[in-house]
Amino acid sequence: MAMVDSVRGALQEQSQAAARRYQDTSTQRSAVTQQLDEGVKFPDSREAIAARARRLLDRGAVPPAAVVTAAGPATSDTESVYERVIGASMDLQAWSFLPRGVRAAGTVARITVRDQGRELPLGTGFLVSPGLLMTNHHVLPDEAFATQCFVEFNAQVTIDNTPDQPVRLDLDPRAFYVADERLDFALVQVAPGADGIPPGERFGWNRLSIQLGTLVIGEPANVIGHPLGHLKEIAIRNNALQLRLDDFLHYGTDTQPGNSGSPVFNDQWEVAALHHCGVPASDEQGRLLRKDGHLWQPGDGDDALAYVANEGIRISSILKHLTALPLDPTQRTVLAQMGPESRLLETAATPRPAPAAAQPHVITAPVITERTSGPSGLPGSKDAFGESRHLVFLHGRSQQGKDPEMLRRQWCAGLNAGLTRAGDTPIIPTNVWFPFYGDVLAQALGPHGTTPRSPEAAAGGAAQAYPPTPTGTYEQLVSEAADKAAMPPDGHMAAEGLGDLLTSTLQRQLSWLAAKTDVDEWFIAATLRDVAAYLDRADVRDAVLDCVLETMPASGELVLVSHSLGTVVAMDLLTRLAPELDLTLIVTAGSPLGLDTVFNRLLTRGPQRPPRVRRWLNAWCPTDAVATGCPLADSWGHDALTDVAVTNARGRAHSIDEYLAHPEAAAPIGQVIHPA
Repeated sequence: MAMVDSVRGALQEQSQAAARRYQDTSTQRSAVTQQLDEGVKFPDSREAIAARARRLLDRGAVPPAAVVTAAGPATSDTESVYERVIGASMDLQAWSFLPRGVRAAGTVARITVRDQGRELPLGTGFLVSPGLLMTNHHVLPDEAFATQCFVEFNAQVTIDNTPDQPVRLDLDPRAFYVADERLDFALVQVAPGADGIPPGERFGWNRLSIQLGTLVIGEPANVIGHPLGHLKEIAIRNNALQLRLDDFLHYGTDTQPGNSGSPVFNDQWEVAALHHCGVPASDEQGRLLRKDGHLWQPGDGDDALAYVANEGIRISSILKHLTALPLDPTQRTVLAQMGPESRLLETAATPRPAPAAAQPHVITAPVITERTSGPSGLPGSKDAFGESRHLVFLHGRSQQGKDPEMLRRQWCAGLNAGLTRAGDTPIIPTNVWFPFYGDVLAQALGPHGTTPRSPEAAAGGAAQAYPPTPTGTYEQLVSEAADKAAMPPDGHMAAEGLGDLLTSTLQRQLSWLAAKTDVDEWFIAATLRDVAAYLDRADVRDAVLDCVLETMPASGELVLVSHSLGTVVAMDLLTRLAPELDLTLIVTAGSPLGLDTVFNRLLTRGPQRPPRVRRWLNAWCPTDAVATGCPLADSWGHDALTDVAVTNARGRAHSIDEYLAHPEAAAPIGQVIHPA
């Protein structure tokens, strides 16, 4: 019983943590409840609703007639269409709902431990690749424990309500085992049966997705598991998602101990979360309560606890955690078998050190195995600026094939114009460090880069040439930028064909941004597309950061001046710079860091004052579409930085030499590199 007691103790700790999260989010929950009372069917963010509707449309999960009705002539705004699409997916289910549910249930197994000659059920697990089973960390806390366990598939009744024949398989944690206590998940290899066939090829497996849009607040959540170690049971549709946290979901499905490790499905039988515990009721001091309202004591048993909700770990959070682990190539090859939507394929070839924070969403792409040939970065003179100070320029996108020396001179020409206007001394280009990642970025983007795919696509406009992406990050960037540029609700939805719904919306947003600024819509689309690729793809991010670090000073005072995509790279770079470097000043110009979609995916996570930075200056131009999220202080806080608004020449709103030519932007740089 000692092994089972340890599992129960870990479950109680998880339940108490869930209760604290539930209590800490009471304000958000009250707001959701109020919206539901007011008749709001899906009290979720616009971004979440849009992502969910797109996912349903992409997968044909809504009957065509219902989609036509949703986007009919009476519809006047995109958000209403999205809500109707989600509603249509809930109202009536196609016949396939039942057999698809049966198929999903086949992937679920009961986990049992051998303890002192007895077999004691512990929880539930489900296959997420041909050989990998996912469950909770508190169910399988380590490899040694997992070796004492086995799984049973088909532990259920047949269609005639008679017991089915379970299939027992051993776990093989020595082959693969990865777990995390905070996210309460474990991934373990399941040994093949006597026939040598991987279990996923026999029972099926769930294709996990890192993409947004699997579930919105107000939608049903379905759970399949083995409550109390019983035969397989299902809690279906008489519940709803209540609240979405950064890494957790709260929902109302009725579950019991033994459901730990169960998959939480949406109505399309896609896994949205890993169930791990009920949320027990607690008083204002955080003490757990019994069903009769009195304080719960450990001797009362789990059955006496009062529960107010259930909690699961978001699958996207688990997948992002997996991308950041420093696993060996063999382990990454095992993870790659989880399929393309997990976005773990690209990590299969090369292990990477764990970053300072969880990796962002990633998309499938080739791994970068070598740097392209061509010009490399340019170091600054050793005796420049008193030998202990260094000035570094960090360029943006679309610099491939260019001469780094000419680029460095261009930056210096702009800065010298600003320094002269500010009454300061101009600088010599050879004194400046110039990391050059332009060719590496172009190679990393490969066929997914921002070159229009064909003349026919180019003729269709920027949105046709740069269509929606699997992760939705690019669309989020465009939508958020258009929203911050005060784009009004569009009333022309009725004229659109359903197949062009998302692309046409994207085109209107790009056109609006171009009309509101001096920046061409093609440039806007290409820039935001590259920013999205950098944020989404771990191979792109690592290739760029590794390249930049090759041309960086090792110690002393650092002034880091960055532009466009380079400002995003600069923020990530702060987590990897040598500790001997003193970041005296960071300058960002033409930056997209004011967009939530950007700063939420940084390695340091934003918006918060960058670590190690003494002073931060952000230069932005109101007619620069890439800087639409500025001033940054509105998001990052006025204590974190100083915003400087400048007026760049018409047609050059995003040019770095225009930004640096303003004395307001150049003077702070001169004050640091030329101290009095």
